[in-house]
Amino acid sequence: MMSVLYFQIASFSNSILKKPYIWHDKMKLMKKLLLVFILIFSHSVFAQTAKEIIDKNIEMSGGLTNWKLLNSVLLQGKVILGIKDEYPIKIYQQRPNLTKTVITIGGKDTAIEGYDGTKGYAMNYAANKVQEYPDYSPESFDNDFIDWESKGFDAKYLGKEKIGNIYCHKVELTKNVNVNVYYFDAKSYMLIKEVKKDETLLYSDYKKVGNLLLPFRIESSSAKKDGDYVMLINRVDVNKVFPANTFKF
Repeated sequence: MMSVLYFQIASFSNSILKKPYIWHDKMKLMKKLLLVFILIFSHSVFAQTAKEIIDKNIEMSGGLTNWKLLNSVLLQGKVILGIKDEYPIKIYQQRPNLTKTVITIGGKDTAIEGYDGTKGYAMNYAANKVQEYPDYSPESFDNDFIDWESKGFDAKYLGKEKIGNIYCHKVELTKNVNVNVYYFDAKSYMLIKEVKKDETLLYSDYKKVGNLLLPFRIESSSAKKDGDYVMLINRVDVNKVFPANTFKF
C-alpha cells in the first residue's frame, strides 16, 4: 500500500517538475478561488455585523418590546443657539408622527414647528409667524433602527472609527437615495453620532427613563452653520396623555 502511495506522489511530483506551467496555472486558479471566497465571506460577515450592531443598540437601550410600547414623549429643557442665545424648549411627540416644538421667548410659548397629522408647519422667521408648508415631510415616531428591514433600508458595516476618545462601530443605512451613517459606542452600543445629508447630530449624557435609555444632550451642526444648536434636556415624560388640542396650530 505504501509503495503504491509513494508511486502516486512520485508520479505527481515528476509531472509537475516536467510541466511547471501546470503548477503555475493551478496556483493561479487557487488564488482566484481564494479571492472569491474571501469576498463572499467578508460581505456576509459585514452584513451580519451591521444587523447585530443595530440589534444590540435596540437591546441595550431598552429592548424592542419597550420601544414599541412607547406611544408619546415630552422633552423639556433648553436650546442654545449660537454662543449665548438660549431658550426653554418643549418637544411633544406622539404616534404615528404627530409632533410640536415650542420655545419660550420673553415668557411666552411660541410654536415653531410641527405636524398635526395632516399638515406640516414651521416658523417663517422673515414674516415672524408660523405658516403651513404643503411639502412638509413628517418623521416617523420610531427611529430608523426599529424594523429597519421591513421599512426598506439596507444596512452596511463600515468598520470602526474613533469619535473623540470613543471607538465606534460605523453603520450605513440606505433607502433609495437617502444615506445616513451612524456611529455606535463599541462598548455600550449607544448611538454617539448620526450623519445625514445636511446635518450632523451628536448624542451624549444618556439616562434611564422608565425602561429606556435616552440622550439628554443633542448637538446639531451643518455646513452652513445657520441652524446649529445644542439641546440640553432636563426632563422626559413618556406615555403621557396629551390634551386633544396639543398638536393644533
